[in-house]
Amino acid sequence: MVRRDTAYLNVPYLIRTTRTPTPRASIMKPNQRGNLPKGNARAFAMTQEQADHTEDVVTGPPPDREIDFKINLIPRAPPIFKVPYRIAPAELTEFKTQLQELLDKKQIRPSVSPWGAPLLFVKKKDGSLRLCIDYREVNRVTIKNKYPLPQIDYLFDQLKGAKIFSKIDLRSRYHQLKIKTDDIPKTAFRTRYEHYEFLVMPFGLTNAPATFMNLMNRVFKQHLNKFGVVFIDDILVYSPSEQEHEEHLMVVLQTLREKQLYAKLSKCEFWLKSVAFLGHIISEKGVTMDPKKVEAIVDWPRPMNVGEVRSFVGLAGYYKKFIEGFSKIAMPLTRLTQKRVKLNGIQLVRGVLLN
Repeated sequence: MVRRDTAYLNVPYLIRTTRTPTPRASIMKPNQRGNLPKGNARAFAMTQEQADHTEDVVTGPPPDREIDFKINLIPRAPPIFKVPYRIAPAELTEFKTQLQELLDKKQIRPSVSPWGAPLLFVKKKDGSLRLCIDYREVNRVTIKNKYPLPQIDYLFDQLKGAKIFSKIDLRSRYHQLKIKTDDIPKTAFRTRYEHYEFLVMPFGLTNAPATFMNLMNRVFKQHLNKFGVVFIDDILVYSPSEQEHEEHLMVVLQTLREKQLYAKLSKCEFWLKSVAFLGHIISEKGVTMDPKKVEAIVDWPRPMNVGEVRSFVGLAGYYKKFIEGFSKIAMPLTRLTQKRVKLNGIQLVRGVLLN
């Protein structure tokens, strides 16, 4: 039975906190409004009680779940260790901060493992730095998990008749799943200060997406193809009416709460008639291309090597269902990825493809 009390819609799963919840009558501070999900007043009411906790983070390891993350290696694969990459002096402060956060959350611990991958910083869209581990050599000797990721076109087929949408983005998705104890040493990484290993599934390991997709399918099995779409860490709730959407959204939030899966509030969007999801714009009228993604294709720099041509064809191919005869149009570019040729005229062919 779905709970109908509105207090339950305050979404405590969004932020885990040990502090006393803010009274419902409290007034949200102006600088906190920007952290609320986009949507109407109903979404505002759902998150108001948690407004004073929007900066809190998950403070401990995830609970035991149905599955753990495993790293199965090809036979006789030896431990791999690499010399640490150089970290620029300007990045040292951020490096120490993020490393300490991982330690405080009990997501990593000091290691004596014979394994050791290097780490590096990757700049995010907002200009901030993400600490990443270069697991390419580990991935090379890892047996690939063949668990299927859903085809996006098939996911969208079930949205016919939907008019109201909510999108939920999970916080630090991979860190919400433990690693099998025997495989923890394989996640070790080296720094200029010390040697550490992950206790939770880190970003960058080849089987992480498939494993997390497996978990999410187990969690939402009863609701898929009814009012929920899940693609790894992205959740879309869809309904034909606002009344039904309130019930559907409540079920999803309750499920997340029970499973102790936490979302990133600033990326959630509630009660929308049109929503960006998996590179598309979804509304009552159907599914269309996301103008921002199209802009990225239009502004793509001239390919200078086979790898860049392949990347461009892959990006453009994401929208091939909207382009009649895409395979034929893209054939000149596809051929360039199959043999060593000069890339003269790529700009012209690219223009034909986009048109």
